[in-house]
Amino acid sequence: MSGRIHPALVVFGAIVFIFLVAPLFIIVGASVSDTPYLAFPPRGLTLQWFWNIFAIEAFRSTAITSLQLAVLGTSLSLIIGIPAAYALNRYRVELPKWLSTVYVLPILVPEIVFGFSLMKSVSVGLGTPIFLSLLIGHALLVLPYSVRVVSASLASFDFSVEEAAISLGCPPLKTFFTVLLPNIRSGVIAAFILAFITSVNDVSISVFLTGPGISTLPIQILAYMQQFFDPTIASVSVLLMIVTVAVMGVVEATLGLTFLAK
Repeated sequence: MSGRIHPALVVFGAIVFIFLVAPLFIIVGASVSDTPYLAFPPRGLTLQWFWNIFAIEAFRSTAITSLQLAVLGTSLSLIIGIPAAYALNRYRVELPKWLSTVYVLPILVPEIVFGFSLMKSVSVGLGTPIFLSLLIGHALLVLPYSVRVVSASLASFDFSVEEAAISLGCPPLKTFFTVLLPNIRSGVIAAFILAFITSVNDVSISVFLTGPGISTLPIQILAYMQQFFDPTIASVSVLLMIVTVAVMGVVEATLGLTFLAK
């Protein structure tokens, strides 16, 4: 059997790679253009648009809000999702099969419909403060990632190890934190990364839940584009990409991506 790759497959792979990567290069190029409007290729090189991000107070405040929502929303989804995933895998025989579908509804339902429903039921119906409404929305949005990714780790976990620890006198709660969690930490970390990135870049949910004085960075970008069309927008997008890469870099530096693949 020949191990040679067919040339057509190589060409197809190259086309797909260019299709995925080319927009990123265009954004980076536009972010350093010295023209007062978005242009690619750049006519000249400057970093003034990156400094302009920090000069605009709206970008600074909304960036802080987005990071707060991402950290708190992801943490809340993990607090709910880890026990839910544990129950779905530990008691899969006793629990109804449709229960696992409930935790993926935020993915199955279109985000615009989901966001509008949250606005009517949470923001308007309950009169919840704007930040709390955003936190609830982001937590529900990323909850499926917590449940599904952690469930994938639990699917290969041998629950007899947990039963052995309990039979030797370890309390169930202590067993959960000292035996089970260390064995699924790769899934927990992967779930945190996916949920964090999804929350930081969310638009469809946040656009319905933001209000006077409180907004997220992606929504502020849209508002800025309604009045200006300078490379500041591209610079903000580049910073968002850097944050995403930085999160992955921290995981690589601390645990290694090969560890997450286990």
